[in-house]
Amino acid sequence: MSNRYSRQELFSSIGSEGQEKIRKKHVLIIGAGALGTGSAESFVRAGIGKLTIVDRDYVEWSNLQRQQLYEEEDAKQRIPKAVAAKRRLNQINTDVEIQAFVQDASASEIEAFVKDVDLIVDATDNFDTRMILNDISQKYQKPWIYGACVGSYGISYTIIPGKTPCLNCLLDSVPIGGLTCDTAGIISPTVQMVVAYQVSEGLKILVEDYESLRKKLVSFDLWSNQHTSISVDKLKKANCPSCGQKPIYPYLDYRNQTKTALLCGRDSVQIRPPSPVELDLEKLAQTLSKLDGKVERNPYLVSFIVGNHRLVMFKDGRALIHGTKEIEVAKTLYYRYFG
Repeated sequence: MSNRYSRQELFSSIGSEGQEKIRKKHVLIIGAGALGTGSAESFVRAGIGKLTIVDRDYVEWSNLQRQQLYEEEDAKQRIPKAVAAKRRLNQINTDVEIQAFVQDASASEIEAFVKDVDLIVDATDNFDTRMILNDISQKYQKPWIYGACVGSYGISYTIIPGKTPCLNCLLDSVPIGGLTCDTAGIISPTVQMVVAYQVSEGLKILVEDYESLRKKLVSFDLWSNQHTSISVDKLKKANCPSCGQKPIYPYLDYRNQTKTALLCGRDSVQIRPPSPVELDLEKLAQTLSKLDGKVERNPYLVSFIVGNHRLVMFKDGRALIHGTKEIEVAKTLYYRYFG
């Protein structure tokens, strides 16, 4: 165990002093999909002190092509991604303290985690959550690393509160919003490239080598052999509502947070209750078993298949309605069976 990080310490920009800094740091990863699992494994193997993972979804067969911590049995059992990720990461490095939360990343929930965090890594699949991360980063002065990918295209940008433009500053000038949801598919090298950018920037932050940060927004297309770095320093806005002289953090306002969401690239809608609840999943499964449909249950969720739809309910009252892109249809099913 004494030489576990020897090759990393031989890298002069980290060394034994930097390794000790890494060991004392706490990384928060929002999302445990392709980017989240890749980043989580890299940070755990690098020897960080603590890792917190937040994810709202469970493992499906289509995830296995690129989400590196999961295996077939996770998909068969529909294990929540945060739970499956934690189990695998514990096998990789028992020295790292790992927290895993199966829940949506709303503003109030992220704020509960962020106060002792040294770095936030964006591994989400939706733009609403990214804007919440952006405002929380500014409010609590926590660096975060934006990342997204689709097809063979990826993008990443490192945000340091008080120094760099924030994501809100870039909205009118940089084409970043279109990456939030797409049905064009994804190849795993694209994921790995974005992970490489996010983790390398993250390690620089963890060892406090801020001078080596990239300072540019990077994008690439592996299939068409394109790579671009964009200087965005001049895009910082004094009147930005998130990072300007008089910030109001608009995306932390509960009224601006989406209660329903169409999931990225899927015929699925997520519905959150108006306020958190604590469901008795066993009782719910028993109630649903009396209806005309198929009920499956594990310790984390209840799945109910009725007609062409599959409804999945979590302990916190959150539901995924599969088989539709229509939010009103999803709401009708939600309240019919869970309301």
